[in-house]
Amino acid sequence: MAKSDAPPPRRQSIGAKRNPETAEAIRAAALEILHSEGYAGFSVEKVAKRARAGKPTIYRWWPSRAALLLDVYHLQKSGIEYPVTDDIEDDLVMYLQSLFAHWLDGPSGDIFRSIMAEAQVESSAREVFLEYVSTRRERLAEMLAAPRSGKKLAIEATRIADLTISYAWMRLLTQTLDVPEKDIRLSVRCILAGAQTSI
Repeated sequence: MAKSDAPPPRRQSIGAKRNPETAEAIRAAALEILHSEGYAGFSVEKVAKRARAGKPTIYRWWPSRAALLLDVYHLQKSGIEYPVTDDIEDDLVMYLQSLFAHWLDGPSGDIFRSIMAEAQVESSAREVFLEYVSTRRERLAEMLAAPRSGKKLAIEATRIADLTISYAWMRLLTQTLDVPEKDIRLSVRCILAGAQTSI
């Protein structure tokens, strides 16, 4: 029997609740397009076609292109370290090293730069971006506020998190992520100066 030339059937949606198989196919398609065409060539239409899913399904589960991109980006963040030792300086250095390595390895840095750019001009992108950043800021602040012997924080952990994130974003946006450890450590010391007092 001759092989049919008909296109493969679309994956079936199950309404507002995500079908795990379809959701994974959509994420995989989005990542493949980012790898092959970059952010400039990325579109929900292309993702829908490659994943054999309907655009309404994608927009039902991810309200904007930025929301889908952030989901794909976050799923790749398995290598980010949030260490808690008695040396907060070492912990911050290790965190930044793992974050910079993540942004340098593969498309993650380009994805996040593109989301940041889109958030400046698109309100829906800004909304999901700020929500995501808020959760990451809280996670970093939890690491910083964890009990340590010897010294305690003299200011709120969220302020240190803001300064750390600002330094990381400057490196990301200027594409200067290949930073020697000694330079990262010097920046961390500047961030922490005045943030600790002896017990």
